[in-house]
Amino acid sequence: MRNSILIGAILCAIASMSWGAMFPVADHAFQYIDPFYFTIIRYLPVTVLLVVFLYFIEGKQAFKLEGHGFMIWFFGAMGFTIYNLFIFWGQNLLGDAGVVLASIMEALAPIISILIVWILTKKRPYTFTILTVFGAFIGVLLVVTNGNFQSLFGPGRLIPLIILFSAAAGWALYTFGGSQFPKWSVLRYSTLTCLYGTLTATVVVIFSSVFGYVEVPTLQEIYTVRYNMLFMITLPGIFALLFWNKGVVMLKPINAILFINLAPVTTIVIRLIQGHTITGYEWAGAAIVCSMIILNNLYQRMLQKREAHLLKKRKNQLVSQ
Repeated sequence: MRNSILIGAILCAIASMSWGAMFPVADHAFQYIDPFYFTIIRYLPVTVLLVVFLYFIEGKQAFKLEGHGFMIWFFGAMGFTIYNLFIFWGQNLLGDAGVVLASIMEALAPIISILIVWILTKKRPYTFTILTVFGAFIGVLLVVTNGNFQSLFGPGRLIPLIILFSAAAGWALYTFGGSQFPKWSVLRYSTLTCLYGTLTATVVVIFSSVFGYVEVPTLQEIYTVRYNMLFMITLPGIFALLFWNKGVVMLKPINAILFINLAPVTTIVIRLIQGHTITGYEWAGAAIVCSMIILNNLYQRMLQKREAHLLKKRKNQLVSQ
């Protein structure tokens, strides 16, 4: 049991730190290649590798959708089209400031998932949870505005923020989707959603190029960012995806979600090493978002313990009667 918890913690930590590192790496690549093409070129090899792994490990029967075709496509589109395209699109639109903000938005996904569950189930969260959601958004606003809230409505600010929020919502929905296939392996869910989501993203990028919205990179530009691509394909791509999904299963979501805090922390550390200045508002915003995730997690644990205690008490009362 302890070994399982330790392994799950290591897997989630590696995944989160890999995701935190990908934003500074992507920032450098965007000097040479459009973020849309950066995304699909990155994920096409990941998709091929996952398909090969699934075929040899579980066989061709694992590719059967079993009547879940729309759900697989939907969750795949959320995770590998909306999230992957939008997170780097929003980051690139904001320039240097978008690196830290994109990472914080990724960490915000668990908070956004609370709103999504509220909408889907029509069940209002506890007041404390709603307060943590509000607090997390305050933290994000501190980062995006650098303390000047009027700048939120200035040129080039609001739209990228909406794009990044949409990306985080897409990832929250994708994570939620994993619980809808309890009989499937982590590899199967990861592979099929990645396959359908990446194919959808590819179609979107091709149409965007045809209509002149996205510039097709040259072979020289792709070669220039080869090391960026190699990193993105391996760590934040295939390994982080499998490690995170497996870690969530081993630790349970309420425990695994805490490790997402490592993403913005890793981004900030890398930016400092690169010589960038992190403002006090960025530090404060990141700390607030991470604190809200931790506080809500602790509150959920308290509720679970309370419910378990009440259930045990009722059982004892029934036995005594």
